[in-house]
Amino acid sequence: MPRKKIIEEHEPVIVRQLTLGQFERMFPDEQSCWTYLLLHRWPSGPRCPRCDNDHVYESTARPWHWQCKKCGKDNRSPYRFSLKTKTIFEETKKPLRTWFKVLHLMLTSKKGMSALQIHRLIGTGTYESAWYICMRLRAGMKDPDFKKLMGVVEVDETYIGGKEKNKHRNKRNPENRGPEGKTIVIGAIARKGTVVCQIIEETTGQRLEKFVRSVVRDKVDLVATDSFQGYNRLDRDMRHETVNHFREEWVRGEIHTNSIESFWALLKRGIIGTYHNVSAKYLPLYLAEFQFRFNNRRNPDIFGDAIAGC
Repeated sequence: MPRKKIIEEHEPVIVRQLTLGQFERMFPDEQSCWTYLLLHRWPSGPRCPRCDNDHVYESTARPWHWQCKKCGKDNRSPYRFSLKTKTIFEETKKPLRTWFKVLHLMLTSKKGMSALQIHRLIGTGTYESAWYICMRLRAGMKDPDFKKLMGVVEVDETYIGGKEKNKHRNKRNPENRGPEGKTIVIGAIARKGTVVCQIIEETTGQRLEKFVRSVVRDKVDLVATDSFQGYNRLDRDMRHETVNHFREEWVRGEIHTNSIESFWALLKRGIIGTYHNVSAKYLPLYLAEFQFRFNNRRNPDIFGDAIAGC
């Protein structure tokens, strides 16, 4: 094969996302943000968020507000709603443009951006306001239309948490070794496709099998894992192959877990280098952020899709 063709096949695909200059031109004021949200939330026109009725009446007194007589108590007291109703922007006192700026920074940063850094860049008033906006946006990045993985799927688990030697002396537990005291995260990724991950309480065979069968299709071509015995239950009705990392076996033909481990590296570099500390309580929201950003890495309109899901 010619050298030029080999280089072209292995050259990474560069997706042009929204640049800072494009963002400023698209959203020069608050009005443009409201219009953008309307077009992405209701492409076919306003709908009632309670009964999904499209026969709604625009309010003449308040902009971006509508009335639905169908699900109201009577014609005198119809159900009133705004463009923000039942979205992450509901009841916020911050301008939409501030929310859009924060979302743009989060999506264009490969390993995420901390609330403190966002507060320093755009001035959200207080750090708590920046943290609140970031957490709400992460909650809006959860994928409600998840489709089970197919083809060649890699499954692996990882442990999130600091080492005992790096903790303050009064917080160390000498009995905690290895994964003890850490949060367990399991993930699955379709080869060159999407990833899904979540927190689990234990790494028993039953728990691992339950996760795999909930995210992987029955007629999957191959499920690749490491040699951990907890995955042995998959051998009953799936093509399950393993690589033995203890024997320094990393790849055997198409059998490897390099893709999911690359995602773990991205996640951990983000936690260590960007956030420094993530509590187990809010870890699911950070997983949703990294998962959304990774699954939309080839999507040039990742910002628009994120707004539509809010």
